[in-house]
Amino acid sequence: METGVEEKKDLSLLETLKILFGASRGFWLVNMVNFGDGIAYFGILTLLTRFLGTRIGMPDTVTSMSVSTFTGLVTLFMFGGGFISDKLGVRKAITFSVGFLLLGRIFLIASSAFSDKAVLSVGKTLAEVQSVPSTPAWAIAWAGLLFMAIGSGVLQPALYAGTKEYTDPRTATIGYSILYAIMNLGIVAENFMSPFVRTDEPFLNIGATKIMGLGWGIDGVFKVCMVITGIMLLVHLLMFTKHVEETQRVVTDCENHAEEQNKSWKEKIADLPFLDKRFMFFIFILLPVRTLFAHQFLTMPDYVFRAFPQEVSAKFEWINALNPLIIVIFVPLIAAMTRKVSVIKMMIIGTAVSAVTTFILVPGPNLTALLTYVIIFSLGEAVWSSRFLEYVAEIAPPGRIGAYMGLAGIPWFLAKFTTGLYSGFMLNKFIPESGAQDSGTLWLIYAVFACISPAGLILGKKWIDGVNKQAAEDRAAAAAK
Repeated sequence: METGVEEKKDLSLLETLKILFGASRGFWLVNMVNFGDGIAYFGILTLLTRFLGTRIGMPDTVTSMSVSTFTGLVTLFMFGGGFISDKLGVRKAITFSVGFLLLGRIFLIASSAFSDKAVLSVGKTLAEVQSVPSTPAWAIAWAGLLFMAIGSGVLQPALYAGTKEYTDPRTATIGYSILYAIMNLGIVAENFMSPFVRTDEPFLNIGATKIMGLGWGIDGVFKVCMVITGIMLLVHLLMFTKHVEETQRVVTDCENHAEEQNKSWKEKIADLPFLDKRFMFFIFILLPVRTLFAHQFLTMPDYVFRAFPQEVSAKFEWINALNPLIIVIFVPLIAAMTRKVSVIKMMIIGTAVSAVTTFILVPGPNLTALLTYVIIFSLGEAVWSSRFLEYVAEIAPPGRIGAYMGLAGIPWFLAKFTTGLYSGFMLNKFIPESGAQDSGTLWLIYAVFACISPAGLILGKKWIDGVNKQAAEDRAAAAAK
């Protein structure tokens, strides 16, 4: 591929955006799926614990295990999803993944119908239903979650591959930023839409006009997400044609591809970063603070619904929408303002903010405290989340960035999976559906545990920084040759 001076020169943000908005249809079709799935995936995930508990009759421990396993499988399937995307190509991989997502969401919605029949036939209360497993409903729900995990696991690498294929070297960085921003805009849209569909409470008051919610319940939100998935698949099939794929894709050379293909399996295994002690310490010390992110969908929904009055829980999705909204706005701003600050220093500051902010919830349920927590926690995430992959890319030796990036996702997989092993028990103990509640102790335990991450980064700062500086020197030396 020819790369001239014009292609290599630095472009302003405005020039880059002009190129992207005039880019191939493929780039925007990829982001159409990205936006639609941002609405549907998080529309379901946000209310999934409530759905499995109140509609399917799962006890807290089974619910948390189910949701945790689902989110863990999404990350796990992403490791193999990249190979499927490479094998099928972006267009077919998106078709495959969205098809699985639609099937999974149909199964999940259908599971509540089986549960309803069991409840209505014997007139049992929710507590009585939860004491006896509803095997058909549970099995159908689990099947739906499995199909959805496969679909999401393939879709994510396909979206990133699509962004790479339909942007050129001048616009790739901004292209990935737009991909991330559009996903978060989908989350914001979902959180705005969900309470309107779910509740029959006043949705908006505009002067003398009062707009009421539809009152369709959680099932209604899930059905809207299913319909969005179906529309998304239909538009993709009609507009992302083979002609678009073949004529508008930007073809780029993959450096080191031939060299990598010639390596033996023994050499490839030897190249994996498992033996890099400082790298392994860095990614795993983040595990405690990452559990707080898992609690946003494993613990926070039931905390708000059980510990706050109904007028607060009716707008839970709006509270939840503050996080992606803050991320969309502040991630690029903070990154631009702190680009010369040490990555490790920003990681320490960001993880400390995320962890320490959780202590705000310790005094007990309070709407002002909850909103303050969500805002400051999100700002902390904006400080460190964008620097994590930057650090991983910096310390990775030439030709091994992919291996390092893949391994860097393991702690997030472990955080999502292991948190579900205890979150249901903790909810049942400290914030039961009925009876005395002690939410302050629950958040105190989680806050103290999360503080291990910034404390570990502070203690290991010089040691971790050593590999980062050495990697930078190695890259500079290699570039000078």
